[in-house]
Amino acid sequence: MLETEVASLRDFLLKRNDYIPQLSVDCVVFSCHEKQLKVLLVQPKGMEAWALPGGFVSQNEDIESAAQETLKERTGLTEVRLDLFQVFGKASRNTQDSMRAYFLLQGIAGHEFEWLMKRFVTVGYYALVNFLEVRPTPSVLANSCTWFDISRLPLLAFDHSEIIRSALDSLRKNLDSKLLSPDLLPALFTMNELQVLYETALGTPLRRNNFQRRILGLDLLERTDKRYTGGAHKAPYLYRLKEKR
Repeated sequence: MLETEVASLRDFLLKRNDYIPQLSVDCVVFSCHEKQLKVLLVQPKGMEAWALPGGFVSQNEDIESAAQETLKERTGLTEVRLDLFQVFGKASRNTQDSMRAYFLLQGIAGHEFEWLMKRFVTVGYYALVNFLEVRPTPSVLANSCTWFDISRLPLLAFDHSEIIRSALDSLRKNLDSKLLSPDLLPALFTMNELQVLYETALGTPLRRNNFQRRILGLDLLERTDKRYTGGAHKAPYLYRLKEKR
């Protein structure tokens, strides 16, 4: 690690007096792209394992504001709907060994930052975002920030595999409120396009008739007079979200 990078890392960590001790946030950022459900991960410098975008909470900062700031720094997105899905605070939650190994790789004595060697409670948030609007950006602590297919995740640090599984369960239980959003859907879309989005998030195929019946039963869509004309078969109707949902 370059001397300037070590100095930047020290400056970042020396803000510890402004952080709430032993509290962190972790953000599970999902997106659907090319029929794959993806999750955004970062790779800390000098480590083989990957991790979720996360951060600390300042004394005068709301916990959700800290999560929003983390999301903004890693994706470039603002005002994204974040859902708190679980607090991870098991007594056995161990991050100390990984942190000591991390500092050793950076050439930094771990005793300088003993506050990071203690047990942390982390608050988990998740979001479903538009893939094309995200600009993955690593922090000063990381080499890389990129998307991974949820079914082909790399080696993960800490208990982040458990956090991702829990976030995925929450996402799938709340798909209607997450997917039926103007932030994710175009102004006009076909029922098949919507079904593909659901199947991608669920990781399983759905029966066409059952899906259409259930979605229309939510009374959140309205069918337009227009039809999609891009295919050779009978043109399907185009739908849009109702203005007052």
